[in-house]
Amino acid sequence: MVDDSIWKVCVANKHDRSDSHFTLARSVETDMTKHYWMQEEHHAFREAVARLFREEFEPNRQRYTEAGVVDREFWSKAAEIGVLGASVPETHGGLGLSRHFDVVTYLQQALVGDTGWGFAVHNIATHYVAAYGTEFQKARWLPQLANGDLIAAIAMSEPAAGSDLKGVKTRAVADGETWVINGTKTFITNGGSADLLLLVAKTDPAKGSRGVSLMMVETCDLEGYQVGRKLDKLGMRRNDTAELFFEDVRIPASSLLGGEVGQGFYQLMGQLPWERLIIGYTALGSAQCALELTLDYVKQRKAFGQRIFDFQNTRFKLAEANTKIELLSAFLDQCLEELESGQLTAERAAMAKWWSTEAQCDIIDECLQLHGGYGYMSEYRISELYADARVQKIYGGTNEIMKEVIARSMDDPKKS
Repeated sequence: MVDDSIWKVCVANKHDRSDSHFTLARSVETDMTKHYWMQEEHHAFREAVARLFREEFEPNRQRYTEAGVVDREFWSKAAEIGVLGASVPETHGGLGLSRHFDVVTYLQQALVGDTGWGFAVHNIATHYVAAYGTEFQKARWLPQLANGDLIAAIAMSEPAAGSDLKGVKTRAVADGETWVINGTKTFITNGGSADLLLLVAKTDPAKGSRGVSLMMVETCDLEGYQVGRKLDKLGMRRNDTAELFFEDVRIPASSLLGGEVGQGFYQLMGQLPWERLIIGYTALGSAQCALELTLDYVKQRKAFGQRIFDFQNTRFKLAEANTKIELLSAFLDQCLEELESGQLTAERAAMAKWWSTEAQCDIIDECLQLHGGYGYMSEYRISELYADARVQKIYGGTNEIMKEVIARSMDDPKKS
């Protein structure tokens, strides 16, 4: 059982910096000290999350990898220490904290070499409900999303529609007090485990982006709903990813997120900056993990009578990686503050997503190279980091789309 008492006391007393319970948090050695916004309560939360991964995740890492999914028990333990509900309003079962605490979780899980747990998608879906849900919808779903009774997924991508959201073919047709859904989704993280789907559907194809709506779909005993094959991927192998099929699936009229038809595209645009910032922080943590693993390796491994670390090429490559990480950290923290104040623009979020994932892949590639042949072996964590990193440049909007968003804002700021 994860002991979360210290960090909870820190949060409760976050205005009293002299509290004796801060001793453990201050003693923890962590690369997160470089983030200027981190206070004692963040460090204490970080230690609780670190303990969760150390005691509950690491012993089961191989089993989760082989199964291609993380157990529900791990989700429950994450909920116990507040991970799932950190930024959920207190009025709806969460802790009511800022998204800085979510970032602590993203960084910590990446620092231990895992980016494949489905928390990110669950968290993003939760924020959609919190931001756009009716009072009925918030009361129905947020408490269960926070306590782990519900696992959420985002059913957006389709066989012929990835970054092109306007190309979605899945239909939702109003029929009395229900919506009737038909369509197919693919590459859906948490697809096989999800109890609640944030579904992107066309409610009026003739209206283009104004004809897109978001539906909250409860999957339990849902007639006409089918989870397809679990997708075999290059990386993210503990990430439950599946195809989903909808054939005349009926859901209540109250499932329309926000209660207003045609708002889906605008709701998506409003939440994509947070999703892209999550990807950025995941990239940062993964790059930092790769650097630490590589520093440890090159200081122990010898070639031609000296440590690999002592070769100038090695030192230069590591210096470059360390500098990129520092720059990325500063930019992401600035974007996070802009997000919290409602000032993060689409192009700034695109910059964060594009540059962070490119830096992540470049750094991990260089780090694997410094491991030599051993870096290509599955028993070395760097090989998993390498495989997991590649998709970061694809999901959340491809990096080519990110560049288009940035360039469009340079041509006419109003278009961003």
